[in-house]
Amino acid sequence: MSDDAKPKYEKPLPDRRPDGNPFWEGTKEHKFLLPTGPDGKPFWYPRVYAPGTLDEVTWVEAKGTGTVYTYSVHYFGPSKAYKGDPPHIVALVDLDEGVRVMTNLVKDEDGFPSLDPDAPEIGMPVKVVFDDVTDDITLPKFAPA
Repeated sequence: MSDDAKPKYEKPLPDRRPDGNPFWEGTKEHKFLLPTGPDGKPFWYPRVYAPGTLDEVTWVEAKGTGTVYTYSVHYFGPSKAYKGDPPHIVALVDLDEGVRVMTNLVKDEDGFPSLDPDAPEIGMPVKVVFDDVTDDITLPKFAPA
């Protein structure tokens, strides 16, 4: 392994489904895409048809900014892959487009380490960062703006 080769990512990866492919392809390009219905209003989570209609969704690029709605500090991860990791922070973020998403709060630095447990605040402004964990998967996370 060369010095600049990435270590193998050992944590669980998202379950990619066809209706979410535009979202995941966008993250690989470091874009946070949101599905929209025929009214142009974004919603979350990705699906084939807009809520309450049989219209196919279209995708728009979000600004990638928002505020923390709520958060939880996790001292133990959901699987053995997280053993020995520092606490990580799971949050609900209200995007500027009016959509609420679940994410991890991290520092905007190499490796995207978790924020310190005392750092997050409800209402804190955040911005999306993109963690290229494999050649196929880029995870969007949020850091203080």
